[in-house]
Amino acid sequence: MKQSEVKGLSVAELQEELGKARRSYSDLKMAHTISPLENPIQLRGLRRTVARLATELNKREQ
Repeated sequence: MKQSEVKGLSVAELQEELGKARRSYSDLKMAHTISPLENPIQLRGLRRTVARLATELNKREQ
């Protein structure tokens, strides 16, 4: 998810997307621990998406 897409979301949508992204990241990380992923770059992309969502949510709370 790009920053421009993140800015267009409401606070409720941000919280929902952040929850989904964190679950996806957790599941993917667990799968990678058990057996190596075919494309481990997915982990980096999801981690950055979680950071983007969390940062935007924090900006709006202040």
